[in-house]
Amino acid sequence: MKTSILIGVVLMSSYSQPLPTPDAVKKPYEMTIHGDTRVDNYYWMRLSDEQKSAKTYDTHTQEVVDYINLENEYTQGSLAHTKKFKNDLFNEMVGRIKKDDKTVPYLENGYYYYSRYEGKKEYAIYCRKKGSLDAEEEVMLDGNELAEGYDYFAVGERFVSPDNNWLAYGIDTLSRRFYTIYFKNLRTGEVLDSSIPNTEGDMAWANDNKTVFYTSKNKITLLSEKIYRHKVGSDSNSDVLVYKEDDIEYYTGVYRSKSGKYIIIWNGSTLVNDYHILSADNPDGNFVNFTPRGTKHEYSIAEGINKFYILTNWEAENNRIMETPEDETDMSNWTEVIAHRDEVHLLDFDVFDNHLVLNERGNGLRELRIINQTSNKDHYINFDEDTYTAWISTNKEFNTNILRFGYSSLVTPWSTYDYNMDTGEKTLMKQDEIVGGYDLGRYHCERLYAKARDGKKIPISLVYRKDLKTEGAQNLLLYAYGSYGSTNDPEFSSTRLSLLDRGFIYAIAHIRGSQIYGRQSYEDGKLLNKKNTFFDFIDVGKYLIDNNYTDSEQLFCSGGSAGGLLIGAVVNMEPSLWKGAIAGVPFVDVITTMLDPSIPLTSNEWDEWGDPREKEYYDYMLSYSPYDQVTDQAYPNMLVTSGFFDSQVQYFEPLKWVAKLRDHWQGKNKLFLHMNMDAGHGGKSGRFRRYQEWALYYAFLLDLAGKKK
Repeated sequence: MKTSILIGVVLMSSYSQPLPTPDAVKKPYEMTIHGDTRVDNYYWMRLSDEQKSAKTYDTHTQEVVDYINLENEYTQGSLAHTKKFKNDLFNEMVGRIKKDDKTVPYLENGYYYYSRYEGKKEYAIYCRKKGSLDAEEEVMLDGNELAEGYDYFAVGERFVSPDNNWLAYGIDTLSRRFYTIYFKNLRTGEVLDSSIPNTEGDMAWANDNKTVFYTSKNKITLLSEKIYRHKVGSDSNSDVLVYKEDDIEYYTGVYRSKSGKYIIIWNGSTLVNDYHILSADNPDGNFVNFTPRGTKHEYSIAEGINKFYILTNWEAENNRIMETPEDETDMSNWTEVIAHRDEVHLLDFDVFDNHLVLNERGNGLRELRIINQTSNKDHYINFDEDTYTAWISTNKEFNTNILRFGYSSLVTPWSTYDYNMDTGEKTLMKQDEIVGGYDLGRYHCERLYAKARDGKKIPISLVYRKDLKTEGAQNLLLYAYGSYGSTNDPEFSSTRLSLLDRGFIYAIAHIRGSQIYGRQSYEDGKLLNKKNTFFDFIDVGKYLIDNNYTDSEQLFCSGGSAGGLLIGAVVNMEPSLWKGAIAGVPFVDVITTMLDPSIPLTSNEWDEWGDPREKEYYDYMLSYSPYDQVTDQAYPNMLVTSGFFDSQVQYFEPLKWVAKLRDHWQGKNKLFLHMNMDAGHGGKSGRFRRYQEWALYYAFLLDLAGKKK
């Protein structure tokens, strides 16, 4: 692969030595639809999973890998002057992590379960104790032993049989989210030779302690589409197909209900949910549909005593809760328990023998509401901060008045509480320890509100160190996601302290496309309203400048995955607003990907972005697609990251985007690509290794900000 000096790009004097910018070969590839022809000069960079995973690369694969290596070498060489700083940042980040640590144990079926870490080991050790926390520890799995010899390693969910004698667990060693399920006899320690490959990693035990149900994945599209029944110890090739999802817009999975009474298959698209249930006492029986699949009906189910509760958006944009007898689950039998409210979004719920717990979002903040089902009295758990987040944690037992919940804010470390739902007593079980000390009082968080160009109110969560806050503009990193209705709550990050302690302000823009103000916020930021997401982010940036928090020489932005799409769009629309931008695993080639159902996960996304096979959506998506909208202009300094084995956003999207940006790049700013060759969407595996990429991000930002240590 050749290299050349790209015309118009001059290396900044702060870099250690001039390096030639990578220059990818152009191989025009025409794509015509709706009478419009697009030419993609870098379509050739696309490889199949088989090509990427081959022990010996073919000529085409080698050409792509050579170009990736060229980009990685350029990034490493150009940022060589930050190497010591990056290493210092990495050591600083991992230095805050408690090395010998463990989770708060939870009780399930007579055992207390928890995971713990030892010293500098990367992976968790999964343990349990029978009956009492004073009992002898049983080590079920040691992730460190299992990870030996793998560049990437992840333990998925763990599932113990009802008789407590068998452990089923999933392992992913490629980062494509394909899990192989293994079975371990917890009495003898033996791991069976018979395993189940190519699964989603989820599964459910039947009550006979020998039958399990699991989800298999399509090797091409990565869709979870089939549910199989497996007998422990048998060859998986003889497993029985019990459900197949034929609609390519749906994900599928299986789980065991909280009481263990049912095996439940779930199906979900962007707009519709569906469930099928089977008695866990009758594993060879047939699943029965909970209620006929609807149109634009999203719901979830949970058991009560001889009934089901349903969280549903049926005639309730922000959701309501219904109930139905367990033997009459058709929607015609549903009756209302909690009514819809325009100002409150019902997010989640959990059921106990005498209590119903709701996780609600009101005025943009997550709250916990407790309802006594005997007295019908309800109350909210009180918190002392103005901006925070709270959520329902792990609650495996049904017959209890203790709720376990999680809590955090931008200044409060992640905390686990046990809450007595009858007395209101709140007990802190654990708060993440910041090694080296952490003084919450040195930091300040607040909620601001910017006005969007169409008059809508955009919340901003913001945090900074008090003694480093200036009266004038200062460095500020603005983050957002803004898709799928996913809402970025104001949570604590010890990693973020490396920015705050160097004078950065950190801000989250709660833009449309999330559900910050309920379902309508999401509807206003998807499909033919998607540009509101980008406009909101830009308008927040301008608000922060206008109010003297920062200026365009000190304003940075970042986002990942669909948030990387956001970054790609806003740097096209307002390139001079930002000093620097980080686009992590960015979804940027919107049209090409959404036209190709063979690309993993595409078909599930049409209700989110639109189907460009329809001209209305094609034209609209084309008008903002970052890859298609690259033009000759001066972009901000940019760092783009990706994973070669990414299962969510295929590596070739950011790779092509960087190549095209280089072809149109104007001015003196710099563009870097970091492609992780042994990881996927979430980056490196392991407790500490993943901070190597965070150190890269922060070294890039802090170097641009003139911070050298």
